[in-house]
Amino acid sequence: MAKTQAQMRLREFSRSLPMSLLKAREAVMSHFRPSLNHFGITEQQWRVLRALTAVETIEIMALAERTFLLPPSLSRILKDLDERGLILRRTSETDLRRGLVSISARGRDLIAKAGADSEAIYLEITERYGAARLERLQDMLRDLETALAAPIESGELPQRGGKKARAAATGRRKTANGKHAP
Repeated sequence: MAKTQAQMRLREFSRSLPMSLLKAREAVMSHFRPSLNHFGITEQQWRVLRALTAVETIEIMALAERTFLLPPSLSRILKDLDERGLILRRTSETDLRRGLVSISARGRDLIAKAGADSEAIYLEITERYGAARLERLQDMLRDLETALAAPIESGELPQRGGKKARAAATGRRKTANGKHAP
C-alpha cells in the first residue's frame, strides 16, 4: 500500500506541465504586453484580430474555437472591436442565427502598425533563445497538442498509464481468461 501511495504522490508544483506552460506563456507575453497596451488592445483582442487576418470572414463560433476564447468573452471582445471600427459584423444570408465577422480596413491598419512591433519582439526572442531552439520548441508544442488531442477517457482518470499500470495501482491483475483476479 505504501508503494501505491508513493506512486500517487503529486509532482512538485513548479514541475507540473500546466504550470510550466503558464510560466513560459507569461515570460513570452511580458514582452508583447507593453506593445499591445501602447496600441490600446488587450491580448485577447490581438488574438481575435490576428485570427481575422487569416480569413476573409468567419462564423463567430468558429472564431471562438480558433482563438480559444469562451463565447461570452468573445461576444464582449467583438462588441468592443466593432464599436472601435476594427471589425465588421453581419449575419449569414442563409441562416440568420449565424453571426459572421471579418476584420475592417481600420483593423488591418492597426495590425500592420502593431505587427511591426510584434515582429521586432519576435526577433529579440529569437536572438535570446535561438532560432533552432525556437523552431524545435514550436514543433514539440505542436506534437504535444497532437498527442493530447483525443479526450482522456473518464475511466482512465484515477489511474494513468494504461491497463497494466492501472491494474498494478489497484492491486488487480487479469487472469488468463481475461477476468480480474482478486
